Amino acid sequence: MLTRLFATAAITAAMITGPALAKDSYTVALDGTFAPHAMPKLDGGIEGFNVDLANEIGKRLGAEMNIVATQFSGILPGLQAGTYDFVVAPTTITEERANNLLFSEGYLNTDFQFVVKAGTPEITDLKEFKGKVIAVNKGSAYDSWARELADEIGWTVESFGSNTDAVQAVISGRAFANVAGNTVSAWAAKKNPNIETSFLYSTGKVWGMPVRKEDTELRDTVENVIECMKIDGTIAAMHEKWFGMPPAEGSVALTPLPGHGQPGFDGYAEDGHTPGC
Repeated sequence: MLTRLFATAAITAAMITGPALAKDSYTVALDGTFAPHAMPKLDGGIEGFNVDLANEIGKRLGAEMNIVATQFSGILPGLQAGTYDFVVAPTTITEERANNLLFSEGYLNTDFQFVVKAGTPEITDLKEFKGKVIAVNKGSAYDSWARELADEIGWTVESFGSNTDAVQAVISGRAFANVAGNTVSAWAAKKNPNIETSFLYSTGKVWGMPVRKEDTELRDTVENVIECMKIDGTIAAMHEKWFGMPPAEGSVALTPLPGHGQPGFDGYAEDGHTPGC
């Protein structure tokens, strides 16, 4: 699937501070089945938070964006092979990845969030899940995390073939809560009035946009756009549109960072750059 966005105004590009733009079009990739970040539309094409994010970056750069929807497993190898200019799929910044790729600063936090039946009393500590059944997507990071904590917390973990099935277990009463990524949980709660988001477990991890290790100019250019979208509230508006809630105060969706890249990881440049538009 392919989405094309054409430049409409050179003045927008002129507002972007940082390195000169070298291209009139970019080929970027995401996973087209990771709702609500990217998912098929009924009338064809794809939509979602990261689709909007990619299109807005293209608009502000005055560039055509060719968005390729494919399996995530092939996206980072495709980037390394030169198939894509950069990646707009949600990609967690890790030490291993930062050793091989160059990342923009984070634009969304990736935390673990529970959903429970609507009207459930507020939960403020993991220990309050003691004796409860927690539904997870089988084989996911949330599955392994919950099982590692099973003895410590005292909960029972049940795995399901999809996160949709795990959420349904909460609705039916088979499970007390489901745990998944915070944006996925927020999307599920927005679409289903029978559930609501509950306890948020902060991982300290963020999603950034990777480019090839040598593409410093491109990384800096894309990051400058992302920073402006934080400053002018565009990312916050997209967050409310797709996740049904504003980003948390102090989260990376609201907070532009000095320098280029994500502090604490290889590739971060403490280059005196100050976020601005």
